[in-house]
Amino acid sequence: MSDPSPFAEFIDRIRAGDGAAAEELVRKYEPLIRRAVRLRLEDGRLGRLFDSMDICQSVLKSFFVRTAAGQYDLADPAELVRLLVTMTRNKLASEARRQHRQRRDQRREAGDPAALEGVAEQDPSPSRVAADRDLLAEVHRRPDGEERELAELRARGLTWEEVAARVGGTAQARRVQLARALDRVARELDIDEGAGG
Repeated sequence: MSDPSPFAEFIDRIRAGDGAAAEELVRKYEPLIRRAVRLRLEDGRLGRLFDSMDICQSVLKSFFVRTAAGQYDLADPAELVRLLVTMTRNKLASEARRQHRQRRDQRREAGDPAALEGVAEQDPSPSRVAADRDLLAEVHRRPDGEERELAELRARGLTWEEVAARVGGTAQARRVQLARALDRVARELDIDEGAGG
């Protein structure tokens, strides 16, 4: 077996909750996420209700939790960029739907500066999520039986094929099973909506 690439080692460090790796990811990719949000905020009224940092923090939080649970197989930085941009699009669409469902009078809220206070956290360090052992422990605790075993095997770095060989079934079926379990836990913890963040 060949030595893992520097990128694979980087992802393994993030999966293990390495704060320095999480900070590096935030430093490198947060500007990309924020730019993707700003480019997609076509409805100026939504832009007055939340800013790119809100979505960025939500994307990074989901990414760290789901990576720690072993959901993602990322081979190179380009895959990571595609994943983060897709997650950003999904989060933004989810927030737009939520705003629409609530039928908010956006002009009223946008005109009141106090309504926007605290919308975006002032602490731009979502890397704390990666180091937040309680949250990760909760993600690992909530799935039961087989779902927990899948998360533990993936968190140890096993490929989906290796996981399927150990617990049975196909790699794709086990991948879908874990994704559904993580979606359920994410909804329960109010981390995010939808598969992949």
